[in-house]
Amino acid sequence: MKKGFIILVGIWNLSLGICLQAQDLHMSQFFETPLLRNPALAGIFEGDVRVQAVYRDQWNSVTTGYRTGSLSGEYKTSVGKGDDYVTLGMQLFYDRAGTVSFTQTKILPALNYHKSLSNQKNTYLSLGFMGGWVQHSIDLSRVTTNSQYEGMGIGENITDPTYAYIDGSVGLSLNSVLNENPDNNYYIGVAYHHFNRPKSTFYKDKNIELNPKYVLSGGLKLGVNEYTYVTIQADHSRQGSFKETVFGAMYGLKIGAYPDEPDYAIHFGTFMRWNDALIPVVKLDYHPFAVSLSYDANISKLKPSSHGRGGFEISISWIGKLADRSNPYFKPRF
Repeated sequence: MKKGFIILVGIWNLSLGICLQAQDLHMSQFFETPLLRNPALAGIFEGDVRVQAVYRDQWNSVTTGYRTGSLSGEYKTSVGKGDDYVTLGMQLFYDRAGTVSFTQTKILPALNYHKSLSNQKNTYLSLGFMGGWVQHSIDLSRVTTNSQYEGMGIGENITDPTYAYIDGSVGLSLNSVLNENPDNNYYIGVAYHHFNRPKSTFYKDKNIELNPKYVLSGGLKLGVNEYTYVTIQADHSRQGSFKETVFGAMYGLKIGAYPDEPDYAIHFGTFMRWNDALIPVVKLDYHPFAVSLSYDANISKLKPSSHGRGGFEISISWIGKLADRSNPYFKPRF
C-alpha cells in the first residue's frame, strides 16, 4: 500500500511537469498582467511609464503548490507629428511548482504601436509583438516512477533536466471612449501566443510542440457619478484541448475633495474562473501606486480535497508621467 502511494505521488509529480508544458499558467488578477494576455494591451493606461509586479501562491493546502511571480514594465512615447504612440515593454516571469520543482523562467521584450483613428476623440488601434527566451527545468533527484521500483532507474527517456526555446506572440486591440465622455472607456483585443510553435519537452522526442493559444480580451469602464465607477473585465483563452474563461467587475469609489484628482480610490469586486474558482478582489489606488489583493475560493472538482482553498495573489503597480504632453487627452488609456 505504501509503495503504491509513493508511485502515485511520483506519477503526479511527473505528470505535473508534463501538463504544464501543454497549458500556460494563469493569474487571477489577469488585468494586472496585460503583456501575458495580449502584447497589444501594452501602453493602454494614462501615463508614460508603468511597472507592475504580481505574486501568486496556489494549492499549498493540497500539495507542493505553485509559486508564481510576474514583473513587467512599459514605456510609452509619441511618434511622428500626429497622435500616434509606441510602447516598449518587458515581461519577466518565474514559476515553480510541485515536488519535482518544475520551473519556468521567461524574458520577453515587447513592442506595441498605437494608431490614432480619430482627431475628435480618444480612439486607437494597436498592433503588438512580444518574443524572447524561455527556460524549463525539473529536479530529477526528486522524480519517482514505477521503473525505479523495478531496478531500472527513472526509465522515462528524460535526457536533460533543463531545456530552453524562443517564444513569440502577436496581438491586436481597439480602445476608445463611449458617448464622448473621456471617463467612459472600453477595449477589445485578440492575441495569438506561441505562433512559432516552439519545441517543448524533456523527452528525447523533440517533435512535441507547445500548443498555440488564442486569447480574447475585453474591458468596460463606466462612471456611475463623479465619485464612483464600475470596471468590467473578461478573458477567454483556448490552448489545444484546454479552455478558460474568467470575468468579473469592480466597483470603484474616489475619496477626496476633487473627483478629477482624488486623494485615493478604493475598489471592491469579484471575478470568476468558470468551473474553477470565485475570486474576491480589493484594490487601493494611491497615486502613483496601486495595490490589489485577491484570493481564489476553489469551486472545482478539487474542492473536497482543498476545502475550498485556492490561491492568494498580490499585485503592486506604479504609473508615472515623465513629460508634459501638449494634448494629454489623446492617449491610449483605460
